[in-house]
Amino acid sequence: MAAQEAAHYRLRPRAAVTSLVAGATVWGLIWYPYRVLEAAGLSGLRATALTYVVALALGVLVLASRRVCERPSWWLLAVGVSAAGCNVGYVLGMLHGEVMRVLLLFYLAPLWTVLLARLLLGERAGRGGAMVIALAVAGAMVMLWQPRLGLPLPENMAEWLGLGAGFLFAMQNVLIRRTPQHSIELKSTAVFFCTLTLALVATAFEPPASLAGLETMHWLLVLLVGVVLLAINLVVQFGLTHVSANRAIIIFMFELAVAAVSAWLLAGETMGLKEWLGGAMIVAASAVSARQGASGSTERYRA
Repeated sequence: MAAQEAAHYRLRPRAAVTSLVAGATVWGLIWYPYRVLEAAGLSGLRATALTYVVALALGVLVLASRRVCERPSWWLLAVGVSAAGCNVGYVLGMLHGEVMRVLLLFYLAPLWTVLLARLLLGERAGRGGAMVIALAVAGAMVMLWQPRLGLPLPENMAEWLGLGAGFLFAMQNVLIRRTPQHSIELKSTAVFFCTLTLALVATAFEPPASLAGLETMHWLLVLLVGVVLLAINLVVQFGLTHVSANRAIIIFMFELAVAAVSAWLLAGETMGLKEWLGGAMIVAASAVSARQGASGSTERYRA
């Protein structure tokens, strides 16, 4: 029995890392189905609402089948709200901007993780945290610097959405670490519910649109994306539960490679030297953050 338990605990970190790699792969590709749906006349917000309706319905079924019965908390709501802003901002940014530029801004997350971990978990950044901040900010400046624009700021709304979604992604990861008292299934369902709510509220400000142009293949795509969202959220929640937030970020960076290849093959996008150099600095910031997280405390935080 002792040998079996030891083997189980050796496999758990590997399974957690594998789950995060799977999540990074899916999120590096999922922008494309949303672009297909938008081309068919379904806006990003409406597509997000429909796919998360599917995910929420399936998530409720999972909760019921597992008989998960827990008291909600404000921390659970914070997980859902931060994830909702991240998910909606990510979809809209990827739909209306250059995939890699939006993603690189999204992955300023190491900077936000260091700051949020200090604020919410009481972890001091230290020398490694200062290096993370310096590398991430320098990478953003290299990538975004345009002499004619002055300060190195995102150039359009899509890039601002990518930047904001990255902040909320870091917030979500830190809050998931902050709420081990809640089950994976409940936190995933909270994410689906809050994302659906935000998408529906934002959709109310869009012009009316007809869904008559959607064909059977588009509805099947909505269903497929909803199923994938459920599966990958459960898988990623497992990974984030067993891997520290700072270590998780470097694993999620695999999404950049997946998105770069998919954007090249599916959208014909390319990146210049400036974007690659700035992106490499942001990746380096994530590597430092991951090493810091690996050597730090593994204390679990409770509300």
